[in-house]
Amino acid sequence: MAFKDKKTDDKILDVDASMQGTLSFKDPVNLRINGHFDGTLETKGNLTIGEAASVTAHIVGENIIIAGKVKGDVTAMTRLVFLPTAVFHGDIKTPKLNIVEGAVFQGKCNMIQDLLDADEVSRFLEIDKNSLLDWANSGKIPAVKEGNSWRFERNKIEEWVASGKIR
Repeated sequence: MAFKDKKTDDKILDVDASMQGTLSFKDPVNLRINGHFDGTLETKGNLTIGEAASVTAHIVGENIIIAGKVKGDVTAMTRLVFLPTAVFHGDIKTPKLNIVEGAVFQGKCNMIQDLLDADEVSRFLEIDKNSLLDWANSGKIPAVKEGNSWRFERNKIEEWVASGKIR
């Protein structure tokens, strides 16, 4: 199973080695880990943990497919898939989850709401929270005011970013 994304088609990175540390990508990529990794992974785009991979990490990404062994917490902003060969131990957060028969999942699952608060959106967009609130107050970004706080629908924010209005 693979996710196609025009933004990431030309940015493919295969890691077949043993690595330790922090891997962080600000631009969307197709990252595939086939070896051993220990540390922190922060990706945009698609992350695939291959069948032969062994990963111990805190992982944050958009679309994540796990076919190998993973120990640690995973946050998938769009979708998380466990293939039949996956062995996972840890907690997950995701709005969409697909566990294929045969996969092993040991941990807790929190299905992320489609509504985000200002802190979550400022981290997602990598902007200052005060700037985000200014945009919400001026109507520059799609948002709904509930009492004294702003709420943002994930799909509307993603469409807004894709349209290029974030500039």
